[in-house]
Amino acid sequence: MIDALTNGLAQVSSPAYLLMLDGKDITENIAPRLISLTIEDNRGFTADTLTLVLSDADGDIQLPQRDTKIRVFIGEKGYALVGLGEFVIDQVKHDGAPDKVTVIGRSADFNGKLNKEHEQSWHDTTLGAIVEEIAKRCGLEASVAESLKRIKIAHIDQSMESDASFLHRLAVRNGAELTVKWNKLMLIKPGRGLNAKGEAFPQVVIQRSDGDKHSFNIADRSSYTGVTARWLDTKKPKNQTQKVQLQRKTTAQPPASTEHPQAVTPAAEQSEKPVYVAGSADNVYGMSTVYASKEEAKRAADGLWHYIQRNTATFSLTLARGRTDITPETPVRVSGFKTVIDDTAWTIKKVTHSLDNNGFVSKLDLEVKIEEGQYDVQNK
Repeated sequence: MIDALTNGLAQVSSPAYLLMLDGKDITENIAPRLISLTIEDNRGFTADTLTLVLSDADGDIQLPQRDTKIRVFIGEKGYALVGLGEFVIDQVKHDGAPDKVTVIGRSADFNGKLNKEHEQSWHDTTLGAIVEEIAKRCGLEASVAESLKRIKIAHIDQSMESDASFLHRLAVRNGAELTVKWNKLMLIKPGRGLNAKGEAFPQVVIQRSDGDKHSFNIADRSSYTGVTARWLDTKKPKNQTQKVQLQRKTTAQPPASTEHPQAVTPAAEQSEKPVYVAGSADNVYGMSTVYASKEEAKRAADGLWHYIQRNTATFSLTLARGRTDITPETPVRVSGFKTVIDDTAWTIKKVTHSLDNNGFVSKLDLEVKIEEGQYDVQNK
């Protein structure tokens, strides 16, 4: 009882929600039938998902039309509710017995303009300009991180390729992630705890007592410490292929003891400070693509290296009390777990909010936060 009072879990909170179907409040009609409401808030080009499970024991539910829009607000009674997005219904299921209806909606309609194929070539432009033009023709507002806007694109072809596929390819090539939320087409640098404007999200500190389930995972097979990319130097007489390598920085760790305060340990005997979430020093990943320039090769290597480092370790945590203020890209520090977990800076990749008769909880999927300046660039 003392622990419960100390960590705040004894404070019983009543979840509250509001559902708007094509602008009409349907909360009162849904409330007696609600079995569960789940929202997946994703980062990247995976649509946010709403899943509503409703009881149809009396058989009176009228199945909703696909393409209908639902807006969802969630919170606690006595407090302002937080909007978690607008969803387009694209899947309806009826199961039994007992009879129930499952309604699934997604934040972005991938059967719409973004999925239309185009034939276009881009010359002497920037990444920001390309995103702006495509967003405009899809009826969306563009939001591009400042660090990405001015990246020069000498030439790229969109050959009978959908805007969604083309932009995803362009984002990966430049170490970015694409997402569509609230009618905005956003391009961000993932894993840095920044929004599309380059502004830092405030860090969240989570104690172990805040959650009731957790899972930590690390695998050596993905723990690379460097990435090598090749590029073709067309200015050389023989069109030589050259390399650029991004290698994890290492720091020297002093020996445990010395014979004298002024004693110096030979460099050969100094040990490198181990990084638990990094692989062996010679575990370098070589990219197969040959790029057109050194800058393109470096950006591609940078993007892949950061992706690998973000995924060397993963951590998930279910909060016993749901929090709508936490979103993907929020930097997180945790306390009360194993030392390596507490010492790692994390970034939220995905948030899953679940509301049912048992209450309101939020599950956080986290990845390693990327810090700038974690690598050296070596030309080979």
